[in-house]
Amino acid sequence: MGRLDGKVAVVTGGAAGIGQAFAARLAADGAHVAVADIGDCGGTRKSVEAQGRRFFSQRCDVTSPEQVEAFRSAVEAELGRADILVNNAGIFPLKPFDELTFDDWRTINAVNVDAMFLMAKAFVPGMKQAGWGRIVNMSSTVFWLNVDAYTHYITTKAAVIGFTRGLANELGRHSITVNAIAPSLVRNATTEASPLAGMFETIAGQQAIPRVQVPDDLTGTLSFLVSEDAAFVTGQTLVVDGGMVKN
Repeated sequence: MGRLDGKVAVVTGGAAGIGQAFAARLAADGAHVAVADIGDCGGTRKSVEAQGRRFFSQRCDVTSPEQVEAFRSAVEAELGRADILVNNAGIFPLKPFDELTFDDWRTINAVNVDAMFLMAKAFVPGMKQAGWGRIVNMSSTVFWLNVDAYTHYITTKAAVIGFTRGLANELGRHSITVNAIAPSLVRNATTEASPLAGMFETIAGQQAIPRVQVPDDLTGTLSFLVSEDAAFVTGQTLVVDGGMVKN
Protein backbone atom coordinates (compact mmCIF):
# COMPACT_ATOMS: atom_id res chain seq x y z
CA MET A 1 0.00 0.00 0.00
CA GLY A 2 1.37 3.38 -1.00
CA ARG A 3 0.72 6.54 0.92
CA LEU A 4 -1.08 7.99 -2.11
CA ASP A 5 -3.13 4.98 -3.18
CA GLY A 6 -6.24 6.13 -5.01
CA LYS A 7 -5.01 9.71 -5.50
CA VAL A 8 -4.53 11.47 -8.83
CA ALA A 9 -1.61 13.86 -9.29
CA VAL A 10 -1.13 16.51 -11.97
CA VAL A 11 2.43 17.56 -12.78
CA THR A 12 3.26 20.43 -15.13
CA GLY A 13 6.53 20.20 -17.04
CA GLY A 14 6.64 16.48 -16.33
CA ALA A 15 8.18 15.29 -19.60
CA ALA A 16 11.75 15.37 -18.29
CA GLY A 17 14.05 16.52 -15.51
CA ILE A 18 12.60 17.37 -12.10
CA GLY A 19 9.02 16.95 -13.32
CA GLN A 20 9.72 13.45 -14.59
CA ALA A 21 11.34 12.51 -11.27
CA PHE A 22 8.30 13.90 -9.45
CA ALA A 23 5.92 11.87 -11.61
CA ALA A 24 7.88 8.68 -10.97
CA ARG A 25 7.92 9.25 -7.20
CA LEU A 26 4.20 10.06 -7.06
CA ALA A 27 3.50 6.83 -8.94
CA ALA A 28 5.77 4.89 -6.60
CA ASP A 29 3.74 6.31 -3.71
CA GLY A 30 0.55 5.04 -5.31
CA ALA A 31 -0.84 7.95 -7.34
CA HIS A 32 -2.05 7.93 -10.91
CA VAL A 33 -0.36 10.74 -12.83
CA ALA A 34 -1.37 13.30 -15.44
CA VAL A 35 1.25 15.49 -17.11
CA ALA A 36 0.87 18.81 -18.89
CA ASP A 37 3.86 19.58 -21.10
CA ILE A 38 4.76 20.68 -24.61
CA GLY A 39 7.41 17.94 -24.79
CA ASP A 40 7.32 14.19 -25.40
CA CYS A 41 6.12 12.37 -22.29
CA GLY A 42 7.00 8.86 -23.46
CA GLY A 43 9.75 8.36 -20.88
CA THR A 44 7.54 9.58 -18.06
CA ARG A 45 4.73 7.29 -19.18
CA LYS A 46 7.06 4.29 -18.99
CA SER A 47 8.24 5.16 -15.48
CA VAL A 48 4.69 5.68 -14.20
CA GLU A 49 3.16 2.63 -15.84
CA ALA A 50 6.08 0.50 -14.63
CA GLN A 51 4.76 1.22 -11.12
CA GLY A 52 1.35 -0.14 -12.11
CA ARG A 53 -0.29 3.30 -12.17
CA ARG A 54 -2.41 4.97 -14.81
CA PHE A 55 -0.83 7.75 -16.86
CA PHE A 56 -2.30 10.52 -18.96
CA SER A 57 -0.55 13.36 -20.76
CA GLN A 58 -1.64 16.11 -23.07
CA ARG A 59 0.32 18.70 -24.97
CA CYS A 60 -0.48 21.88 -23.10
CA ASP A 61 0.86 25.41 -23.12
CA VAL A 62 0.38 26.18 -19.44
CA THR A 63 0.26 29.93 -20.17
CA SER A 64 -2.90 29.50 -22.27
CA PRO A 65 -6.21 29.65 -20.37
CA GLU A 66 -7.91 27.70 -23.16
CA GLN A 67 -5.32 24.91 -23.23
CA VAL A 68 -5.25 24.63 -19.44
CA GLU A 69 -9.04 24.33 -19.36
CA ALA A 70 -8.93 21.68 -22.09
CA PHE A 71 -6.29 19.80 -20.08
CA ARG A 72 -8.43 19.94 -16.93
CA SER A 73 -11.42 18.58 -18.79
CA ALA A 74 -9.33 15.76 -20.27
CA VAL A 75 -7.80 14.83 -16.90
CA GLU A 76 -11.22 14.58 -15.31
CA ALA A 77 -12.49 12.50 -18.23
CA GLU A 78 -9.51 10.13 -18.09
CA LEU A 79 -8.74 9.92 -14.36
CA GLY A 80 -11.81 11.34 -12.67
CA ARG A 81 -10.29 14.24 -10.75
CA ALA A 82 -7.03 15.76 -9.48
CA ASP A 83 -6.15 15.54 -5.79
CA ILE A 84 -2.59 16.83 -6.14
CA LEU A 85 -1.21 19.64 -8.28
CA VAL A 86 2.53 20.08 -8.74
CA ASN A 87 3.32 23.36 -10.50
CA ASN A 88 6.76 22.48 -11.80
CA ALA A 89 6.93 24.02 -15.30
CA GLY A 90 9.32 26.95 -15.58
CA ILE A 91 11.99 28.68 -17.64
CA PHE A 92 15.23 30.28 -16.49
CA PRO A 93 16.90 32.34 -19.25
CA LEU A 94 19.93 34.37 -18.23
CA LYS A 95 19.75 37.96 -19.49
CA PRO A 96 21.19 41.20 -18.04
CA PHE A 97 18.62 43.82 -17.05
CA ASP A 98 20.03 46.26 -19.64
CA GLU A 99 19.15 43.77 -22.39
CA LEU A 100 15.83 42.68 -20.94
CA THR A 101 12.79 43.65 -23.02
CA PHE A 102 9.23 43.92 -21.80
CA ASP A 103 8.38 40.91 -23.97
CA ASP A 104 11.10 38.93 -22.15
CA TRP A 105 9.64 40.07 -18.84
CA ARG A 106 6.10 39.06 -19.76
CA THR A 107 7.21 35.69 -21.15
CA ILE A 108 9.00 34.54 -18.02
CA ASN A 109 6.21 35.81 -15.78
CA ALA A 110 3.65 34.00 -17.92
CA VAL A 111 5.45 30.66 -17.66
CA ASN A 112 6.71 30.88 -14.08
CA VAL A 113 3.80 32.64 -12.39
CA ASP A 114 0.69 33.00 -14.55
CA ALA A 115 0.69 29.28 -15.30
CA MET A 116 0.47 28.46 -11.59
CA PHE A 117 -2.56 30.73 -11.29
CA LEU A 118 -4.24 29.10 -14.29
CA MET A 119 -3.58 25.54 -13.10
CA ALA A 120 -4.82 26.35 -9.60
CA LYS A 121 -7.95 27.98 -11.00
CA ALA A 122 -8.55 24.84 -13.04
CA PHE A 123 -8.09 22.23 -10.32
CA VAL A 124 -8.88 23.90 -6.98
CA PRO A 125 -12.68 23.69 -7.49
CA GLY A 126 -12.45 19.90 -7.67
CA MET A 127 -10.27 19.78 -4.56
CA LYS A 128 -12.77 21.93 -2.69
CA GLN A 129 -15.58 19.63 -3.72
CA ALA A 130 -13.60 16.62 -2.50
CA GLY A 131 -12.60 18.38 0.74
CA TRP A 132 -8.94 17.47 0.26
CA GLY A 133 -6.04 18.66 -1.85
CA ARG A 134 -2.33 19.29 -2.08
CA ILE A 135 -0.62 21.97 -4.18
CA VAL A 136 3.15 22.22 -4.45
CA ASN A 137 4.79 25.10 -6.34
CA MET A 138 8.41 25.24 -7.44
CA SER A 139 10.39 28.28 -6.31
CA SER A 140 14.19 28.59 -6.13
CA THR A 141 16.96 29.42 -3.69
CA VAL A 142 18.06 32.09 -6.17
CA PHE A 143 15.62 34.35 -4.29
CA TRP A 144 18.16 34.52 -1.42
CA LEU A 145 21.34 34.68 -3.54
CA ASN A 146 23.34 37.26 -5.47
CA VAL A 147 23.12 36.20 -9.11
CA ASP A 148 23.73 38.50 -12.08
CA ALA A 149 21.46 38.61 -15.15
CA TYR A 150 18.57 37.07 -13.26
CA THR A 151 16.37 39.99 -12.14
CA HIS A 152 13.41 38.67 -14.12
CA TYR A 153 13.83 35.09 -12.86
CA ILE A 154 14.35 36.09 -9.22
CA THR A 155 11.21 38.23 -9.42
CA THR A 156 9.12 35.27 -10.58
CA LYS A 157 10.45 32.95 -7.89
CA ALA A 158 9.68 35.54 -5.21
CA ALA A 159 6.17 35.78 -6.66
CA VAL A 160 5.80 32.01 -6.30
CA ILE A 161 6.48 32.31 -2.57
CA GLY A 162 3.86 35.05 -2.26
CA PHE A 163 1.33 33.10 -4.33
CA THR A 164 1.93 30.05 -2.15
CA ARG A 165 1.33 31.94 1.09
CA GLY A 166 -1.74 33.76 -0.20
CA LEU A 167 -3.39 30.67 -1.64
CA ALA A 168 -2.64 28.67 1.51
CA ASN A 169 -4.54 31.28 3.52
CA GLU A 170 -7.63 30.88 1.36
CA LEU A 171 -7.65 27.10 0.97
CA GLY A 172 -6.72 25.83 4.42
CA ARG A 173 -10.35 25.77 5.56
CA HIS A 174 -11.04 23.27 2.77
CA SER A 175 -8.28 20.86 3.90
CA ILE A 176 -6.15 21.90 0.94
CA THR A 177 -2.51 22.68 1.67
CA VAL A 178 -0.28 24.85 -0.51
CA ASN A 179 3.50 24.77 -0.16
CA ALA A 180 6.60 25.51 -2.22
CA ILE A 181 9.95 23.80 -2.74
CA ALA A 182 13.05 25.89 -3.37
CA PRO A 183 15.93 23.89 -4.86
CA SER A 184 19.40 25.02 -5.83
CA LEU A 185 20.82 24.48 -9.33
CA VAL A 186 19.71 20.96 -10.29
CA ARG A 187 21.65 18.91 -12.80
CA ASN A 188 19.43 17.60 -15.59
CA ALA A 189 19.41 17.61 -19.39
CA THR A 190 17.97 21.13 -19.54
CA THR A 191 20.43 22.79 -17.16
CA GLU A 192 23.35 20.88 -18.67
CA ALA A 193 22.50 22.43 -22.05
CA SER A 194 22.26 25.95 -20.61
CA PRO A 195 24.81 28.63 -19.63
CA LEU A 196 24.31 27.49 -16.03
CA ALA A 197 26.21 24.27 -16.70
CA GLY A 198 29.49 25.93 -15.81
CA MET A 199 28.18 26.78 -12.33
CA PHE A 200 27.48 23.26 -11.03
CA GLU A 201 30.71 22.75 -9.13
CA THR A 202 30.93 26.35 -7.92
CA ILE A 203 27.50 26.14 -6.33
CA ALA A 204 28.15 22.69 -4.91
CA GLY A 205 31.24 24.06 -3.20
CA GLN A 206 29.08 26.58 -1.32
CA GLN A 207 26.80 23.92 0.12
CA ALA A 208 27.08 22.06 3.42
CA ILE A 209 26.62 18.90 1.35
CA PRO A 210 29.23 19.60 -1.35
CA ARG A 211 27.84 17.75 -4.35
CA VAL A 212 25.72 18.76 -7.31
CA GLN A 213 21.98 18.51 -6.73
CA VAL A 214 19.98 16.08 -8.88
CA PRO A 215 16.20 15.66 -9.32
CA ASP A 216 15.95 12.72 -6.92
CA ASP A 217 17.16 15.01 -4.12
CA LEU A 218 13.75 16.73 -4.30
CA THR A 219 11.37 13.79 -4.56
CA GLY A 220 11.31 12.93 -0.86
CA THR A 221 10.30 16.47 0.04
CA LEU A 222 7.49 16.36 -2.50
CA SER A 223 6.36 12.97 -1.21
CA PHE A 224 6.11 14.39 2.31
CA LEU A 225 4.27 17.56 1.33
CA VAL A 226 1.52 15.75 -0.57
CA SER A 227 1.00 13.13 2.12
CA GLU A 228 -1.21 12.99 5.20
CA ASP A 229 1.96 13.45 7.27
CA ALA A 230 2.00 17.08 6.07
CA ALA A 231 -1.70 17.76 6.70
CA PHE A 232 -0.82 20.64 9.08
CA VAL A 233 1.97 22.10 6.93
CA THR A 234 0.87 24.90 4.63
CA GLY A 235 2.07 28.26 3.31
CA GLN A 236 5.68 27.13 3.66
CA THR A 237 8.66 27.28 1.33
CA LEU A 238 11.01 24.38 2.02
CA VAL A 239 14.59 25.06 0.94
CA VAL A 240 16.18 21.89 -0.40
CA ASP A 241 19.67 22.88 -1.51
CA GLY A 242 22.25 20.90 0.45
CA GLY A 243 22.57 23.61 3.10
CA MET A 244 23.67 26.62 1.05
CA VAL A 245 20.91 29.09 1.92
CA LYS A 246 20.33 29.92 5.58
CA ASN A 247 16.93 31.57 5.43
